[in-house]
Amino acid sequence: MLAYLLRRLWQMLPTMAGVVLLVFILFNWIGGDPAYLLAGKMSDAAEIENIRRQLGTDQPMPVQLWIFVKQILMFDFGNAWSTGEPVSRIIASRLGPSLTILVPLTVLETLIGIGLALAVAFVRGSLTDRALMLACTVGMSVSILVYIIAFQYGLAYKLGLFPVQGWGSGLGENLLRYAALPVLIGLTVSLAPTLRLYRSFVLDEVQQDYVRTARAKGLPERRIMWVHVLRNAAIPIITHVMANLPALLIGAFLLERFFGIPGIGREVILAVERSDFPVIKAITVYVAAATMVFNLLADLLYKAVDPRVQLA
Repeated sequence: MLAYLLRRLWQMLPTMAGVVLLVFILFNWIGGDPAYLLAGKMSDAAEIENIRRQLGTDQPMPVQLWIFVKQILMFDFGNAWSTGEPVSRIIASRLGPSLTILVPLTVLETLIGIGLALAVAFVRGSLTDRALMLACTVGMSVSILVYIIAFQYGLAYKLGLFPVQGWGSGLGENLLRYAALPVLIGLTVSLAPTLRLYRSFVLDEVQQDYVRTARAKGLPERRIMWVHVLRNAAIPIITHVMANLPALLIGAFLLERFFGIPGIGREVILAVERSDFPVIKAITVYVAAATMVFNLLADLLYKAVDPRVQLA
């Protein structure tokens, strides 16, 4: 196991190097001169040159690339251009609100999706199964903006069941009060595609020979589904969950924006609007690193779920 971990960590280095090089090229060659963005339209040549000197963009490209690599290794991307706040502090302060939304959403989505997928497998091919799949298709056809506006207006504004917007200072208050409606909306939006996907995973396993053998031995259908089928369907489910986690961190920007949640997704939108390159570069690199870590974690979970899996 240790040898496998070391080998995988070593294999991450070329991938991470490619990400760093790509981000550097995009922001330094294609993104334009940041000195012009910071100086504004009314600046003169001397002021622009001074800004270039402060940012280090007057240095040769290899030197600028080395500065960028050192920033990544030291977890220090300097200060945000728009606010002057250290980028590391911005990300650290925004990560908590995002996780307050995403962790409950991911757990509930996965557990409910697995439970419904197994329940649908019991009645596969029936009218109930077709009606549920039709409902999922209709639900997937509606934009998340419609869900946000409808839930925010109906449940928060009209009925007063949830705050319309806002964020507190305590974890309990945020989790139970301010994050409840965004999690409910996220669950409503994501459950339909999740159920359809998990249902296909379960039905693929139901057709396997080991299921017919278990039935021939007289095992109860409930045990076959919840033990044998679920264990084998868990492999693609883990892949789906782990692959989606980094994307969810950024993809929740609509929920964070509409509900005034100071999370990572909302910070990305603000950084793009302000052309705040240090913030965008830092989040891009961190999300890439998180993706590779989650892929490694998925492989380890494969082994924990099914000991027959060989880590190579």
